[in-house]
Amino acid sequence: MGMTVHELTYYPVKGCAGTAVDTARAGAAGLEHDRVFMVVDAVDGSFRSQRKLPAMAAVRPEVRDGGRVLRLDADGAGELVLEVDPEGRRMPVSLFGTPVGDAVDQGDRAAGWFSEVLGAPSRLVRVRDGFDRDGWGETPGKVNFADAHAVLVASLASLDGLNARIEEAGGTAVPMNRFRPNIVLAGCGAPHDEDLMRRITAGSVELAHSVRAMRCAVPMVDQSTGVRSGPEPVRTLSAYRREPRYENKVSFGLKAAVLREGVLSVGDAVEAEWYENGAPDPGRPAP
Repeated sequence: MGMTVHELTYYPVKGCAGTAVDTARAGAAGLEHDRVFMVVDAVDGSFRSQRKLPAMAAVRPEVRDGGRVLRLDADGAGELVLEVDPEGRRMPVSLFGTPVGDAVDQGDRAAGWFSEVLGAPSRLVRVRDGFDRDGWGETPGKVNFADAHAVLVASLASLDGLNARIEEAGGTAVPMNRFRPNIVLAGCGAPHDEDLMRRITAGSVELAHSVRAMRCAVPMVDQSTGVRSGPEPVRTLSAYRREPRYENKVSFGLKAAVLREGVLSVGDAVEAEWYENGAPDPGRPAP
């Protein structure tokens, strides 16, 4: 049996819990509804992240009515149901210190809810109509509020290989959600085969290699509780997945651009075009 799509997940609010689906539409900037919303600092518009606020992982967003309604829920905070405002007040926002333009503020109710849950003054924003942001890498593509690329692909073989190493060292295996992928592949021949895929086709969607996915502290956050519970898997990854050209960060998974928009589903056959001599390293983007 060849490779197949094992899981599909989009993350409506950057840094918060994902939504698993059986079928997804992929647009130029990734899976539909993926990272369309973002929580930002109420003063300077910089993005909020699990890197500093792991409790974000336990915030459960739900997109309703085709994206016109957003439901938010977190233990101890109750639910908030918002009518999405696509044309409201705009505020400048940034990711990793780089301005990415204006986003649409979603109002005081959302701001108050997130400020209470995260214990930090926050605003919820949405991508504006016409938002146009470039990724980077071999095939840059377009991106919404994801870190820098449209789609994150990881394989069960890579997770199995990592967990075998963790357990051999006496640790506890980690689930795939620690890596927050959009597409999980089954049937890869070996761990990290996704690194070597130049093109990936599933359903009517075609993806192209951008760069290997560099990991920070987020994989050490328990995605069900929003509590940091490291040092795994980063400790084990650091023993065999260091990337010297990326400040010695560790890598797990593939960042990809959308070459052909379309629809893909769990169970779809996956076809890959492979690099003959190993995937290139495009280096870091120009400042």
